[in-house]
Amino acid sequence: MAEKVWQIEKVKYCEHVEQEVAIENEVVYPADQLPDQPPRVIAHRCSHALECNMIEKPACSLCGTNPDLNLV
Repeated sequence: MAEKVWQIEKVKYCEHVEQEVAIENEVVYPADQLPDQPPRVIAHRCSHALECNMIEKPACSLCGTNPDLNLV
């Protein structure tokens, strides 16, 4: 069975929430029957997205509420 895990890609300072945040990727590892398939990144998120969403205007694509910025 495939396994999904959230892995930290990098840690950086966010001026919007004025603290360090972790940028995370959701990675899907293939099932044991398909070992030669590479892992796939299927989603991105920020560790402080909830705090960012409580501020009046959206700041980045990782907060999930900015309609101008989309991750594909």
